[in-house]
Amino acid sequence: MVVEEKGELLVEEEYEVDQGDGYIDEYDLTATPNDFNVMTIYSFIESGAIQIPGFQRNYVWDIKKASKLIESLLLGLPVPQLFLYESARNKFLVIDGQQRMMSIYYFIKKRFPRKEKRAEIRKIFAEHDGIPEEILDNDEYFQSFKLSLSKLSDEKKSKFHGLTYAMLGDYKTQLDLRPIRNIVVKQNSPKDDDSSIYEIFNRLNSGGVNLKPQEIRGCLYHSPFYSMLARINYNPIWRQSLRMSNLDLHMKDIELLLRCFAMAHEYRGYKPSLANFLNNFSKEAKSFTREKNEHLETVFLKFMREIEGLNLERFVSDKSRRFNIFLFESLFAALTHREITLGKEIEYSISDDVIDNILADENFQDACLAGTTNTSNVFKRFDIAEKYLGL
Repeated sequence: MVVEEKGELLVEEEYEVDQGDGYIDEYDLTATPNDFNVMTIYSFIESGAIQIPGFQRNYVWDIKKASKLIESLLLGLPVPQLFLYESARNKFLVIDGQQRMMSIYYFIKKRFPRKEKRAEIRKIFAEHDGIPEEILDNDEYFQSFKLSLSKLSDEKKSKFHGLTYAMLGDYKTQLDLRPIRNIVVKQNSPKDDDSSIYEIFNRLNSGGVNLKPQEIRGCLYHSPFYSMLARINYNPIWRQSLRMSNLDLHMKDIELLLRCFAMAHEYRGYKPSLANFLNNFSKEAKSFTREKNEHLETVFLKFMREIEGLNLERFVSDKSRRFNIFLFESLFAALTHREITLGKEIEYSISDDVIDNILADENFQDACLAGTTNTSNVFKRFDIAEKYLGL
């Protein structure tokens, strides 16, 4: 029973062809170059003007790589430019440069995150939309950020080796005022989507480690709804259903939760492509009220309680040993869409026999083989789930 491999979730649906229709509109963009100094960047992160969502990639740099960046700034060497997306007046999302910006932030804070605690720090970040001071000061989570620099030659170490931000002396002001080039991108049209930013984010990162769709989505559509997804992603019944104890490295588990909520919320309003459907729902969810997010969380936790007593092995395909998103989302959407749209609790129950009947249905099987995100196959799976659930 292996569904967890190198921290990556194996899912029956892999979206090989569903990355959009391949057509890219012409965009009207404004790209403005700026030179923010190091202290301005730190202040923007501290105040929330620059947002680095917890749903982006974890902070992955080690202290030596982060130290090398700080040394380059101290020496006046050029560093790669940053790309920011202006989401509102004086509000920016990081498109490219998270690792560099967080390295600067941590150095000025004089604290560096411990590697073994970074997954937990990500959870705390998601719950608080930042890192509380008591966590930052906790030696279990962070260590002192002393520059760890290699020797410049066989005999001479860098003069900055072992220094903290507070120990820089006259170089502290030099670092604070060091400018870093950044490009602020704003989409003027079309006004009804953020698709150009999605394209920029994807293409900027295509030269290195490719980011997965949900990692990009997490940057563009960060919201209280996404914070809620991060919380419920730790639910033990959900983790058991996935047969995966650790969080997925590329947020595939978050994407599956997003997909379930989007299907249940829109239900018969689903239209392909799936990628655009999830993008549009993510954008809509940014306007969800606190009460609505709390209701959605309650709906999910109720569903978890209903399946807790079932044989959760059924959510893993017998043949591929991958998580069966087709079954899970069909049950979730069929049973919860009325609760979600009406905003009130509706009683229902699920049995192992119902799940067995759905899985044995030849039409359901056919709808899970090819063209799985076509409207007809998605609705067919909903119809069959409703049939055996008696809805």
